[in-house]
Parts: sequence; structure tokens; C-alpha cells
Amino acid sequence: MTTRPTMNRRQEEAVTTRLRSTRMIALSLAAITLATTLGAQSKQTAVAGERWIATWATAQQLAPTRLPIGRGDQQPPPAARVPPTLTDQTVRMIAHVSVGGRRVRVRLSNALGKSPLRVGAAHIALRENGASIVASSDRALTFGGRAATTVPPGAVAFSDPVDLVVPKLADVAVSLYLPDDTGLPTIHPDGMHTAYIAQGDATRSTMLNPTATTTAYLWLAGIDVLAPANAATVVAFGDSITDGVGATLDANRAWATLLAARLASSPATDTVSVINVGLSGNRLLREGFGVSALARFDRDVLSFPHVRWMIVLLGINDITFPAIPGMPSTEAVTADDLISGLHQLVERAHTHDIKVAGATIMPVGGVNTYTEPGEATRQAVNRWIRTGGEYDAVIDFDDVVRDPADPKKLRADFDPGDHVHPNDAGNQAMAAAIDPAMFLR
Repeated sequence: MTTRPTMNRRQEEAVTTRLRSTRMIALSLAAITLATTLGAQSKQTAVAGERWIATWATAQQLAPTRLPIGRGDQQPPPAARVPPTLTDQTVRMIAHVSVGGRRVRVRLSNALGKSPLRVGAAHIALRENGASIVASSDRALTFGGRAATTVPPGAVAFSDPVDLVVPKLADVAVSLYLPDDTGLPTIHPDGMHTAYIAQGDATRSTMLNPTATTTAYLWLAGIDVLAPANAATVVAFGDSITDGVGATLDANRAWATLLAARLASSPATDTVSVINVGLSGNRLLREGFGVSALARFDRDVLSFPHVRWMIVLLGINDITFPAIPGMPSTEAVTADDLISGLHQLVERAHTHDIKVAGATIMPVGGVNTYTEPGEATRQAVNRWIRTGGEYDAVIDFDDVVRDPADPKKLRADFDPGDHVHPNDAGNQAMAAAIDPAMFLR
């Protein structure tokens, strides 16, 4: 028979202490494991219930384009007043978002840059008015945890997300400090909003004291928010008409922006964002003021998350540019050329499960580049858009804005005087012609 060795009182107390210590460690580890598990589950729930969505974006003029008319490089419209470079300056840009969210990040583009772009500091905040921000909403942006970043030529950089409740249809201010000579900025020429330039690093300033202004966006390509999991994006893909040229500056009156307001007004569609990647002077098939729409499709449509629909309003510049004095005859396009290009956009979008709404090309009678052959081309393309069956939906902007008495021209009450770009009332009519329910399909 085996007998157990006996322990004295001191040994028994030591064993008891060790057992208690072991139990405490086990309980602590269990608590840590439980907390970690719950934390992970909570994080997973948040991720499962939300997604990053583009609430605002703009298209960059991806290259300084030379039109073949013997007059040198075509510059952005004079009203944009784009500085040739920035050095030890801050630019504060205002973006009118569509959907809201509880976290936010920005994307910067150095698409036009020939050298690396150094950003010394970047901030985001809700805009108060003018160049001033709501002080309590100011957030410093980081890039990979660093306050400064360098964006290589041709590249895009995302900021780290920051906690900031962004209401739907809010004005957001993004401030960038450029410490070094930037060279020619990567721009969106017709921003239709005033941006403010100040000396030094003024990214933290509540009240900015600008030394200059511009109506272009500089390096700012997009703003994303963390939105509900059912959020999706509609991309408005077009030229200056989509850009909002002809509407009131700083008033958010472009048709795409007005469409965003319509969607935000209904609980059924208030998580559907609308981003405007119209680009003034853009042509579908060939370079205009920037590369063609076919060439920029990947960057300006496919690069955004959860795109559900694309609205295409393109073709008028392809029709009218060949009538510019000095333009060679090789620049002329046929209706079949344009239909083939639009078909390519539809096919490429469908490959990525993006539905496409085709918008009919609007009249330009009265401009100096109007021609009867060009009008015949427009009518032929519009017939295909309406009846060709390639689009998932058709938006008949031509029918909305044309003069019933002279269908080759804009309605007089929609014409700001240039006979091409609808005014505020025209943009409102265009937005009203779109059925919001289509974007739920």
C-alpha cells in the first residue's frame, strides 16, 4: 500500500497560495479572452453593418491637353484663376457632400504631377460659412499614421479615417498645406465652388484669411464616409453640363447635386450618394480639355466603391469641336462613332455590375459651332439612346430642356445666354426628370 507524504502547515499554505494564484491567472486570461472576443465581435458587427461610400468626388483634368487647332495648349477657363504653383501656402476647398456618415476619409490625386507632391498637413471640418469652419469639428488627417505625406506622380493617396459625424448634404472643408513648390496643380477646373488660398500652414485656422481664391479644386479627388451597409453610389459622368457650368457659383445648383438632394429627402433613397465626375470640355472619343471619357472611365467610375448606377451625358463636344476654326477634318465624328463609344461605356460598366442610364444629348442651336450636319448627328444618337435598348434606363434631357417652338435650341427660360449650359432652372428641371426609384433596382 502506498502512503501519501504528509505536508506541514507552511507547505499547505504555500500550495493553497499557488492554487489561488493559478485560478486568478486563469480567470484573468478568460476575462481578457472574453473581452477580446466581444470586442472583435463588436468590430465585426460594425464592419458588417457599414461600408465606405463616396459621398463627394470630382474628376481631374488628367493631362494638359493640346487640341489640334494650332493655338498651343488649351488652358482652364479664366474664371478658375488656377495658380501656376503653390509654395508655403494652404488651400481650403469646400465640398457639398451627398450621404452622411460617422467617419470620413479623403483621397488626393497627383494625376497631373510630374514630380512628387508633398502635403505638409491636411485637415477636414464642417464648413461654417465662407472660408470659416466649425471649430469643434476640425480634424487633423493622417496618412499611414503620419501628419505629412508625399503623393507620387500619377498616384492617388487615401487619408486614414477619422471620427467625424458628417450630416447628409453638408458643406465640408478640406485644407491642404503645401510647404514646397508644387508646380502646376492637378486640378478640376470648373469646381463651381470658391476655394481659398492663404499663406503658411493655416490648416488649423477656424477663420482663414485668404490672399487669393480659385474656383478649381486642387488635388482633391474625393471624400468617403462610413455609411450604412445598404449605401450605394450613382456616378454622374459627363462634360461641362454635368459639371454645372451655367448654374450659380457656390449655390449647389448642378443637376447632379440637385438629384442628390432629392434622394436625400426620402428615407428610401437617403443612403444613395451622387458623385459628379463631369469634366468641362470632355469628349467621349478623343481628347478635349483632358483625356477622353473612354480613357478616364476606370479612374473616374470604377475606382469608387459600391457604384450601383452611372448616368452618361456625353457627346455634344464630339459633335461641336470639329466646327472650331482651324480644327482638322479628321476630328469630325459620325453618329456611328458616338454610338460605338457609348456602347463601350455600357459594356464596361455592365462588366462591373453597374447599371447605366443614358441621357439624351441636349440642343445647342445658336452657338457659333452649331452646324446642320452636327444637329443631324445629335438626332441620330438620341434616337439610338431612346430606342436602342442598350441602357438600363433612359433620361430624356433633350425633351426636358429644348424649346418646343424650336427644338434645336434650349428653352429661353433655361438659357443663361450661352445657348449650351442650362441655368439654375434648367438644372432643376433636369434633376426633376429623374425617377429616384430607379436607383433602388
